[in-house]
Amino acid sequence: MEVRIKVHYTALCHTDLYFWEAKGQTPLFPRILGHEAAGIVESVGEGVTDLKEGDTVLPVFTGECGECRHCKSEESNMCDLLRINTDRGVMINDGKSRFSINGKPIYHFVGTSTFSEYTVTHVGSLAKINPEAPLDKVCILSCGVSTGMGATLNVAKPKKGSSVAIFGLGGVGLAAAEGARIAGASRIIGIDLNSDRFEKAKLFGVTEFINPLDYKKPIQEVIAEKTDGGVDYSIECTGNVKAMIQAFESCHDGWGVAVLVGVPHSDAVFATNPVNFLNERTLKGTFFGNYKPRSDLPGLVELYLAKKLELEKFITHEVSFADINKAFDYMIKGESLRCVINVIGN
Repeated sequence: MEVRIKVHYTALCHTDLYFWEAKGQTPLFPRILGHEAAGIVESVGEGVTDLKEGDTVLPVFTGECGECRHCKSEESNMCDLLRINTDRGVMINDGKSRFSINGKPIYHFVGTSTFSEYTVTHVGSLAKINPEAPLDKVCILSCGVSTGMGATLNVAKPKKGSSVAIFGLGGVGLAAAEGARIAGASRIIGIDLNSDRFEKAKLFGVTEFINPLDYKKPIQEVIAEKTDGGVDYSIECTGNVKAMIQAFESCHDGWGVAVLVGVPHSDAVFATNPVNFLNERTLKGTFFGNYKPRSDLPGLVELYLAKKLELEKFITHEVSFADINKAFDYMIKGESLRCVINVIGN
């Protein structure tokens, strides 16, 4: 059930940087990183019937086997078989790697390893898309954009004219803001410690900006004062547990909904007064924006082709595969949202 693809374009995500710095749970070495990409099927293995040579695909860090209880549920995208596993560096089928050098294995990364001219994935981790789609643009749908946008559209589900607070204006946060813009929110409040991000955020529909460093009181109190009791929806995209609590407590009582997107430290503890729940605030979590990768990503590509979804504004840089280290430099310096890496070289 394996497929070999020729990677055309891949993008750098902060998760790649995190594991490159060996901050992951169980660092493996050597390992080929990369998980946000687009390419063409080069060959298929035994048992693969729904993909063929020449198909255009997006590899995704979490899969969809189509058979487990999660895949059959309309409520979940957390496939039992192919759910993200950052510790596993081998293929599910036989526990071995498909990469090697001098007879020694090079480990896989989240089932994709797209920082390579060719890679091998499980068929369930590939979304077949419209071959007319420009791969240097739609490659960013494999992770961050879908995660943020889906958190808003699929989980928070803001109503037209509502107010939305976005905590963290990195790539995922701006995708969440884009989702709020598409949904018709009238107020989209961006919260970030870096005031330089506001101008860029305006392109994604953010109407107001709050820097917590500019206030002495808790930011949830500031937001409550500015919104007559709190926002209708809040999306947390930093992974900082303090920000998670602030996002929840920024919601209006009676109907406010907070969605957690960022991944916190394993030892982090979410603590809030239970009365906040009793006062009818709702707290939700999401994984990959609740999109089922094989079922839903083709539809997002079609939205882009129909000009209902803008991807170009997320892409701030493009580099050649030989200059991939520049992509890391841009991210470390905070200069890029998404840097697309041209693997195919045309």
